[in-house]
Amino acid sequence: MTAPASSLSAHGDRHFDGLADKFAASLYGGVRGELRLALLDQLLPEMLALHGQPLLDVGGGLGQLAGWFAERGHSVTLAEPSGEMLARAGEFLERKEVRLIQAPLQALPERAPGPWSLIACHAVLEWLGDPRQALATLAGLLAPGGQLSLMVFNRDALRFSNVVKGNLQKALADRLEGRGERLRLTPISPLTHAQIEAWSAELGLEVRGVAGIRIFNDYLRHPPQSDADREALLELERRYCRVDPHWRLGRYLLYTLVRPDTSPETRSPLPDTDKESQA
Repeated sequence: MTAPASSLSAHGDRHFDGLADKFAASLYGGVRGELRLALLDQLLPEMLALHGQPLLDVGGGLGQLAGWFAERGHSVTLAEPSGEMLARAGEFLERKEVRLIQAPLQALPERAPGPWSLIACHAVLEWLGDPRQALATLAGLLAPGGQLSLMVFNRDALRFSNVVKGNLQKALADRLEGRGERLRLTPISPLTHAQIEAWSAELGLEVRGVAGIRIFNDYLRHPPQSDADREALLELERRYCRVDPHWRLGRYLLYTLVRPDTSPETRSPLPDTDKESQA
């Protein structure tokens, strides 16, 4: 494996050249990866109005999300700054209709200007030096009525996880960010729900839905050992991922953000995202 770069990008962002194997194992390996993919498989159709529209996948990594949308009839453009990650995505997506662009998020207004009716940006903002400006860039790429599927690493969950592990002084000092060095994969800009709400309001985006991804698994004292335990854990995650207060401690927070359309006759209806009353 190529040695990872020791510094951040010119924008202060963490890219993943030299880290593709560790990234794949950390995000998609084992129970954690299974839960993430299974929950997205359930939640994306619930939280988005999908009708085969073109999709821009921002920071698409290894291509799993792009593949999910391509299999459902979407014309996908995947943008990823890491050449190594993009090559791995190309191998994974070899038989699918996906356009690949090597570009950071900041370059997308020139490289993939849209406007886009559907954008996905999953587990990206927490690796950027200026996540608020990144969200503003994404908002500018959305068409009126367009939907942004945004997933971010939850700072509040990171604090809770540190307390559970006994890192009490670290939690008290609020030293939660990673430094973007060596092989460590602690995000440099973990975000809170309050930040996403405030930034969305400032940018004129409406929060139409929110869910927590892995709200129980990451706090278990012991990982599930049997298939029955894994199935029970998945059922718990599915049942409570959109129920307050449980979703607030998901390792990741998944949002549907919408740029309002001032022309009601052209607006696509969105699915009912309020599941709390059904729990």
